[in-house]
Formats: sequence, C-alpha cells, structure tokens
Amino acid sequence: MTTATITYLDQTYSFNPLEPQDISMPLHNGQPQPECFWAEPVAFDVIRVGDFVGSVAEGGNTNYKRVHVTPHGNGTHTECYGHISPDESATIHNCLKRFLFVAQLITVTPRQQENGDEVVMLEDVLSQLQEIKPEAVILRTLPNTDAKLTRHYSGTNPPYLDYHIGEYLAEQGIQHLLLDLPSVDRESDEGKLLCHHAFWQYPHNTRSSATITELIFAPQHISDGLYLLNLQIASLQLDASPSKPVLYRLQQL
Repeated sequence: MTTATITYLDQTYSFNPLEPQDISMPLHNGQPQPECFWAEPVAFDVIRVGDFVGSVAEGGNTNYKRVHVTPHGNGTHTECYGHISPDESATIHNCLKRFLFVAQLITVTPRQQENGDEVVMLEDVLSQLQEIKPEAVILRTLPNTDAKLTRHYSGTNPPYLDYHIGEYLAEQGIQHLLLDLPSVDRESDEGKLLCHHAFWQYPHNTRSSATITELIFAPQHISDGLYLLNLQIASLQLDASPSKPVLYRLQQL
C-alpha cells in the first residue's frame, strides 16, 4: 500500500502512509539537548537491585532504565488546558481523544518589538493561511537551523506569539496549534499566559479538546502546505506529555 485517501470539507486528498515526516525532537541521555524554563536535562538511569543491573553493556541480561524528563522543559511536548487549570481531571490523556488531523504548515519570521522582544504577529500568520480551514496549524519560525535541536532557551527571552493569534485560531475553531518555540507566551510575563488563555478560551468557554504542541522541529526540506497530522502522545494523566507529531503530505485529487 503506497497511497491512501481522506475526504475533508468535501475535498478528497491522497497521501503516502509509507512516507512519514517526523517533526518531533528525539529525547536522549545527556548533552547536547534542548531545554527551556530551567528544566534539568533528560537522563536515563540504569536500574540496579541487588545483583541485578539493567544494562546489557554492563553485563546484565536486559536493558531496564528509569527516564527522568520534564515534559514542558525537555523537547517536543503536547499540552492541554490543564496546564493553566487546577482541575485534576484536565489531563492530556483525557482531553486528546483523536489523533489524526488535517494540518497546515506555515513559515513565519518573528518581528522585533520596541522592547527588544521577538514576536510572531497575527498578520504574518493570516497572510499565509490558505482558504481551506485546517484542524491544526503548525508554525515554523525563521531562522530555522539544526541549532534548535540543542538550544538552551532558559533565561534568553526566546520568541513567542502575539496573543491575538490564539484568539483568532480559537474563533476559527482550529483545535491544535504546533510551534517550534518553547512557549506560545513570553518566557517571563508575570503569569499572564495571554496566548494560552486566548487559545483555550479558559476559563469562561474552555476548549477542552484543544492542544498546544511546543518545541517541534520541522526541517527545511519539509515544505509549507497541507498535511495529515498524526499527533502521538504517551497516555499520561498529566497536563502534558512528550509527543511525536508526524506529517503526511496531502495532495488534492
């Protein structure tokens, strides 16, 4: 099987299920690796119990390791409105029940503001969205280099989104926002989290099935356009999970 089809908004598209394009950052043990919000590095620890050692390389019969990871601070992660809510039932496992979506990938350049901040502006997003309304929008920012795979963002005030982008996407009913930045909001914003609140419309009209995925990496060889997005998470009863968004290029028939 090399071709499959989907129908979306009365239009049929084909895609090749054998040509996935992974836009996640792989998690690995030790440096170099990306981090943000002062998270400790990802670490894989060998389990040792009595004479048992969970490492074949060290003479054990199996590999058996503990993973230390902070979803919001280490690599690609997907979060639900539980990120800004005290509701313990607002977990990514409970909120994300579908995993395939029609998505549009666009490339934008943050604009420098008078205060020195670099911000992705709504008008630059609007100018690239196609007439078809996708279920998910993927934002790739320039410059786009492999340095994103190992960048230490903590304390650098990295680029973020104009909160009007969150408002607009929510008004349009777009359920999923993915971007290659540490957060949709400013690193330090006095806890306002304006874009998070605007996108989830929390707390007055909460969009409980909407998600935000941060710290993706979409290499330059993946062109802008429409894709079938497979948004993969771990089944964690937590507000966020390390995730693996995978794209399949859609061709209109």
